[in-house]
Amino acid sequence: MNEYINLNIDNIDDEHICCAIGDPKHQDGVDKKKEWIKSKLKDGHVFRKLNVRGKTFIEYEPVETAWASIDGKNYIYIYCLWVAGSFKGKGIGKELLEYTIKDAKESRKSGICTVVSKKKKPFIGDKKFFEHFGFKVVDTIDDYELMVLKFDDSEEPKFCDSARKMKLENDEFTIYYSNECPYVEYEVKELSDYARGNKIKLKFIKVDSLEKVKNVPCVFNNWANFYKGKFISNTILNANSFKKLID
Repeated sequence: MNEYINLNIDNIDDEHICCAIGDPKHQDGVDKKKEWIKSKLKDGHVFRKLNVRGKTFIEYEPVETAWASIDGKNYIYIYCLWVAGSFKGKGIGKELLEYTIKDAKESRKSGICTVVSKKKKPFIGDKKFFEHFGFKVVDTIDDYELMVLKFDDSEEPKFCDSARKMKLENDEFTIYYSNECPYVEYEVKELSDYARGNKIKLKFIKVDSLEKVKNVPCVFNNWANFYKGKFISNTILNANSFKKLID
């Protein structure tokens, strides 16, 4: 029988958060991610992981306070469900999602929602997996889709109006980011150093409040790239991938 752990204020400092395990360069990002989780616990934020040293977890909270470009009431929003490496194919993802469904029903929520994509993208959920559990697409922006598992006949959540813009007024390369992901902090520093060393204009906008999240001009999932006024991807970039992209 698999053993799981839910992070809380008493154990979070001693537990790993699955991503970037044992990589010293990402320690600052891990610390900031943990502080972010601590600040969200009061909102009903849940980070549940398999009690192993690996990337096997689900993260969710009420959509009203979720750092996602989604407008809705009485739904749970799943940020991330990740089972990687040797843990794949063992039913762990199923158990994590079933726990979330049970939790949402016991909390008398109207359903659960999450963001997927028509084409596979990094840091975005697996559409086919959620379809297997009865999730349906209820809203779409470009390749991004909002999927919902409904428990009643309440109004479905939708993408925020601001997210439908998918564009900016300026032409410079602009990155929106937040501390939802422990990889982000290091890449912001690496990209900043690279841009400065190569005299490239690069603008970072930190999304650090619920108000900012709900008003980001794109489907926001902790990182968003804009170039020449257009949204181009949600891929977290390092110096090499950034160079390839602009070349």
